[in-house]
Amino acid sequence: MSLQGYQYVVLRCVPRVEREEFVNVGVVLYSQGADFLEAGYAVDEARLRALAPGVEAAEVRDALEAVCRVCRGETGGGLPDLGSPGRRFGWLSAPRSTVVQPGPVHGGLTADPRAELAGLVERMVG
Repeated sequence: MSLQGYQYVVLRCVPRVEREEFVNVGVVLYSQGADFLEAGYAVDEARLRALAPGVEAAEVRDALEAVCRVCRGETGGGLPDLGSPGRRFGWLSAPRSTVVQPGPVHGGLTADPRAELAGLVERMVG
């Protein structure tokens, strides 16, 4: 299998933007060559509670599920209609002031985007 380029962002839960503290909660990976756009996540409730006792893990999971729905191209119910996976990744990786925010865009090469995403979630979030 040939190597494909990819880009990814780590998703962060940033409960109080002014404190610039966050906990990693997910990853979005996009590979144009492999026609792949997916997100994976894991919310460590103990870490989240330690950082921000008032933030509900269920609300963070809901925000992460919305990211997954955008990756799949779902629309409606407040989700944008963005068309191509590249446009959806651009929207997901754009800076925003919400509780779940993307970090900087990084890139690499992989023969298996799905396995790469799982590995990134394990290393960056787990």
